[in-house]
Amino acid sequence: MLRKFSSRCTALFLLVIAGFSYLSWRMIEIQYTNRKQYQQAAQNAGTTITYLPGNRGHILDCNDELIARSITLADLRINRYDLNDNNLCSKSLAWDELSTTPGWIDLSDSEKSKRMHKTMKRLIENESEILNSKFLTHAVSHLAIALRVKREDLMTKINSKPNDWFILERNMEESIYESVQKAIDTHKLFGFSLEKTARRRYASPELASHIIGYPKIIEVQHGKYTYKKEVGTYGVEKTLESILAGKDGHRTSVTNPRGFLITPEPGKTLPPRPGLNVQLTLDMEIQSIIEEELLAGIKEYQAPRGCIIVMNPKTGAVLGLANYPSFNLNDLNNLDTNGINFATQMVYEPGSTIKVVAAAAAMNEGAITRHTPIFCHNKLYQQGNFSMKDHHSYSTLSAEWVLGKSSNIGVFKMAMMVGMQKHYDYLASFGFGKKTGIPLSSEVNGRFTRSENLYDFASSTYGYAVSVTPMQMACAYSVIASDGKLRKPQLLKAVIANDGTAIQQMTPEVVREVIKPNTAREMRRSLLTVMQKEGTAVQANVPGYIACGKTGTVYKFNTETKKYFTNRFTCSFAGMLPAADPDFVCIVVIDDPSSTGVSLYGGTIAGPVFSRACERIAHHLNITPTETVEPRVVNQ
Repeated sequence: MLRKFSSRCTALFLLVIAGFSYLSWRMIEIQYTNRKQYQQAAQNAGTTITYLPGNRGHILDCNDELIARSITLADLRINRYDLNDNNLCSKSLAWDELSTTPGWIDLSDSEKSKRMHKTMKRLIENESEILNSKFLTHAVSHLAIALRVKREDLMTKINSKPNDWFILERNMEESIYESVQKAIDTHKLFGFSLEKTARRRYASPELASHIIGYPKIIEVQHGKYTYKKEVGTYGVEKTLESILAGKDGHRTSVTNPRGFLITPEPGKTLPPRPGLNVQLTLDMEIQSIIEEELLAGIKEYQAPRGCIIVMNPKTGAVLGLANYPSFNLNDLNNLDTNGINFATQMVYEPGSTIKVVAAAAAMNEGAITRHTPIFCHNKLYQQGNFSMKDHHSYSTLSAEWVLGKSSNIGVFKMAMMVGMQKHYDYLASFGFGKKTGIPLSSEVNGRFTRSENLYDFASSTYGYAVSVTPMQMACAYSVIASDGKLRKPQLLKAVIANDGTAIQQMTPEVVREVIKPNTAREMRRSLLTVMQKEGTAVQANVPGYIACGKTGTVYKFNTETKKYFTNRFTCSFAGMLPAADPDFVCIVVIDDPSSTGVSLYGGTIAGPVFSRACERIAHHLNITPTETVEPRVVNQ
């Protein structure tokens, strides 16, 4: 019996020794072996990282007019779990009670901790049933002042939300959310927190929306922490994202054992950096003019779509680009129908505006001058099994009046003087069939084929069997309006630091020489005929100025029947001003007009829109008016 008792005592003793040995080993492991690991874990348990998104840079026009900027807004969020936590509620109420007592500020941390613990215990023991509602009343009384609302209205709003997590107030401006944050910090309002996000603001949200574009709010994940920031999604907001995007920062906050925030030590906060500012080539006054005139033309001629582009031919700078339909950058609900950029993302058959390619090629190759007589076969041209017609009967026209009268036969014969493949080479050299390189996403190529079929070739000389974008046409006419060189269209003028210093100034980018400078001058003189009384665009004349250009009228293609409509058109005008040495090129495209009071031609539909827009643009640019000359007949 004694032996059994002794064995049991020995076993119990060994068990106790083993237990103490394990505890001793764990203490050594925690305090010495893995001390840093456990210290870090303890610190992390009381650490909160707040990520601070860097605001996007500003967008300015060429005259330093502000187009877009980012501002910081905040949402006030509520966590009901914290609102119903007696421990947190008692902390807040105890703090509010004690922090206003005389001498509190002079107490040591340990004394404050003792008094806090005692007061919290009293509140929980004596007021547990009403503690949550008392805290909520306390919180609402302070937040209502910060939010500048009535307490009863705020309480009703909170009680009407059944969710455990919800947003109480959205998109608060800085003056409001700073007051709210001060109330939360001062009165320890657990369960209430702010989430800040940047929001883009536009000076004129309906202007240049297809160019400016917009960012979207995305949620960024960093470990267990998430935050929201703006990322460019469309327009230059997307293509210039690497320049505009800010550098995100972060703030590390540590809570003490009582749950209160400790001020971060130096180095614990990395301030966010705003993105760089960009200055565009756009002139917002010109943008406003062309959007107004485009809309007026769309309404007058009852068209569903249209586009105007204004470009500096000497630099490639896009001064304005207007599309209809368009959209408001503050309301993106109709993007599916209105978000397509007609100028760069849609193609059309250009009609007679493309005749300048055949004429310029023939002049540049020395096959003709602008005075060379071209026999136009009195409306009907035949060559074996091939035949083609003009809209009107012309006998012999000078080369410049082939353009003035817009003779299909005359232009076809010019192209034949150059040869099929060389004519196609000139189409490519003028920039057709390839993206212009404008810094906007989803630009399309357009298309033409190097067909040796005579019908296809003839069609390409007068604007059928060729698909182009308005931007390609603007670049092509800029070749004629300048020194014969094709330039890449520019939207970015400069990159500017936040202190106003220009970091990078963009320079014109020449793609290639297309025609000789003298050929370009002769082409401008030839295009003056289009504006004469006997030309096709007398209504495109600009009062007080001498402009030149070319009309385009083309039947629309029916994709269902695979034939051309007989009563639906795309009407366009491509021109420049002043004709002698153009300061700008202007392209007007009115797609599918249906006005019954006006003949549906490029000169009668797009021409007047060109005239009105260019007159206003010329005044804005302070271009010296020339003597007003009555349109006249020039010897053919």
